[in-house]
Amino acid sequence: MQFRDIIGQEEVKALIIKSVKEGRIPHAQLYWGGEGVGKLALALATVQYINCEHPTDSDSCGECESCRLIAKLSHPDVHFVFPIVKEGSKSAYCDDFMPQWRDMILRSPYFNMHEWMQEISESGKIGTIYTTESEAIARKLSLKSLKARFKAVIIWLPELMQEAGANKLLKLLEEPPEDTLFLLVSEQPERVLGTIASRTQSLHIKSIAVDALSRVFPADVARLSGGNYVKARELSEARSDAAEMTSRYRNLMLSAFRKDLVALRDIADEASKSREECLEFLNYAARITRETFIANLCNPQLCYRTESEAAFIEKFKKFVDVTNVEHITDNITQASMDIERNANIKITVFDMGLQLFTLINNKR
Repeated sequence: MQFRDIIGQEEVKALIIKSVKEGRIPHAQLYWGGEGVGKLALALATVQYINCEHPTDSDSCGECESCRLIAKLSHPDVHFVFPIVKEGSKSAYCDDFMPQWRDMILRSPYFNMHEWMQEISESGKIGTIYTTESEAIARKLSLKSLKARFKAVIIWLPELMQEAGANKLLKLLEEPPEDTLFLLVSEQPERVLGTIASRTQSLHIKSIAVDALSRVFPADVARLSGGNYVKARELSEARSDAAEMTSRYRNLMLSAFRKDLVALRDIADEASKSREECLEFLNYAARITRETFIANLCNPQLCYRTESEAAFIEKFKKFVDVTNVEHITDNITQASMDIERNANIKITVFDMGLQLFTLINNKR
């Protein structure tokens, strides 16, 4: 991973490069920030730059043996710690999951905990960094470096370490092996053991700038994502679904506006085909109703909507204001709650539509 491969984060890159060039490399660092901002990618790029045989003023060379091994996640002196799921009473280690970890990062170093759990387990369990992992890291670091200038340990989501394991890691941070670098990559630094956090140099990784994210995704997707690459990818993949949702929402509101019982009946019939899809649509409808109200405030910075949504919202916003927005969203939310409790979908959606008749037509 090279710095040039990381989206945005120019200030952070420059800061890391400057510290390396000046020989000010803390033995333990905490890269923290929200989901999808590139923390793990930055950690990988940092390790590659530090160990590069021919670094430039702005990046690793990407061609030396060290760079090639780190890029393939097969360098013998670069170790990874991450949440895993243990089945039964048998001990499990991160090394057991390295093939999946390697595949995940090589596809994209921008992913979240949910995606990682889907990659390694179908149990639905929450991943954990077990105490035994700290013992394994201690054994690895006790060995002589094979190729690297610095042995490196990248710990992804250290907040998920078991307490006993965190305390063992603390001992390593207090008396680190020579020429060893610990990089902790956290989304919830307040949950990291306080004595560990206090022994690291903290570096806040902010959200990716919209203009930088816009070079990868459509501008509206970049803005809606809030600087989160993972969210931007999800939004981009769901654009066709969003267009379909917008069309369904428009049909619902037009049927209410026109008091069209036949159209409302058809909408209820369609909704009854899938409980999960119906709930997804109702959640979407509640969100777009709020966006429609916010559009009346004439502040683009507050609006999070795609271009297709904006086209309808601009026409419909005069029918959603402070007098009815809460009632409309409550109506939709109540329908969703009833369906979650196994209420008849067709009857519930039809009844919701009848209430919308009054709520919207009061604004005509």
